Amino acid sequence: MNTIEMTEAIFSAKSAKGVSWAEISEAVGLSDVYISSVALGQNSLSPEDAAKLASFLDLAPDVEKELTVCPMKAVNTDLVAKDPLIYRLYEIAYVYGGAIKEVVHEKFGDGIMSAIDFTCDVDCEEDPKGDRVVITMNGKFLPYKKW
Repeated sequence: MNTIEMTEAIFSAKSAKGVSWAEISEAVGLSDVYISSVALGQNSLSPEDAAKLASFLDLAPDVEKELTVCPMKAVNTDLVAKDPLIYRLYEIAYVYGGAIKEVVHEKFGDGIMSAIDFTCDVDCEEDPKGDRVVITMNGKFLPYKKW
């Protein structure tokens, strides 16, 4: 079992069962963004959480085991993704990244936002001119060490 096979098995089981990421994440007890990143091979689960996911989706033992493997992150990705939604996230970073960096440095000092100690939520905000996507990223600030 490899990551691609694991992902295919999860997506197939999700489709066959007709469930959402929110329903899967509720069964496991983790966020929908995190669970979908696990399914895409970008994160891993504890054996206990892998068992919950496997049980909920009726996944085979080899899929359950693969869910616990620490992944090689961001493998097989283009420098800039071609999927329109992902490309727009890059566009946001290109257009607003410098400004966000300036504001973070002004408020916190010289450092970065952690993607390790991190959460992300995706919500829908109804708007008469068209629904809005609300992405909330919450990462621990890590100052650069001075020596």
